[in-house]
Amino acid sequence: MKKEVQLSNGIKIAYVEEGAGESLVLIHGFCGSSAYWHKLVPLLSKTHHVIAIDLRGHGNSSAPDEPYSIERFADDLALLVDELGLAKIHLFGHSLGGYVTLAFANQYADKLASFGLVHSTPYPDDDAAKANRDKGADNIRQNGMEPFIKALVPKLFAPSHIDTLREEVQLAKEIGFATSPVGAIQTLIAMRDRADRNHVLQETTLPVLLVAGSEDQIIPSEKTFTVDKNNVEQVLLPDVGHMGMVEAPEKMAEAFKSFLNRK
Repeated sequence: MKKEVQLSNGIKIAYVEEGAGESLVLIHGFCGSSAYWHKLVPLLSKTHHVIAIDLRGHGNSSAPDEPYSIERFADDLALLVDELGLAKIHLFGHSLGGYVTLAFANQYADKLASFGLVHSTPYPDDDAAKANRDKGADNIRQNGMEPFIKALVPKLFAPSHIDTLREEVQLAKEIGFATSPVGAIQTLIAMRDRADRNHVLQETTLPVLLVAGSEDQIIPSEKTFTVDKNNVEQVLLPDVGHMGMVEAPEKMAEAFKSFLNRK
């Protein structure tokens, strides 16, 4: 069920909520929304209280025309956790959502039972990636969301899935088209300027899940699997690109459940 809550900082956050039990929070990637998790929520809500949020600037949440930062996204989530009265959460972030997850783990570890990165990385942007963020922001300013999303979305899927998962590819485009241009631009800048958070993975004692796709054209597995410790579980999804939650939802759900049962 889609719900909304007004946070104490004035930001409206929209979210989907299903199931009961320990709370599991899902954060989508750039130009996505809670709808990115539409195949996973029913699978996970059989055993957990699942909340999939729309980040500020995305979906049905507020898109203020002001500077964003990865830390601000994490602050929004902390306020939401408090507003909903959640106990320690299991937090999983896809791509951009992984950047937010790491910032949250850095700032609000006391609110976490475990966390995971899904097709994401603790590394910051290199110079080339930063330049591409700026180009993307300029593109959106000049041409709007549609051409930007049409170029972006096919890269999110494994090449073999562009034809076999046409409905999911089209849904990802529609979610992207509906993203606020202001929100997208401010988020590009936030991602460009994000910090290196490898230290969070290296130092945390919380259980951590790292999920990568063997065909990911955005974040290769070696950028996700940056630590090898007893508290860190690594899962490589075969024949999957950057959108494992819709390319292989059953396999991703099984990875989540195995991790949650092991910890």
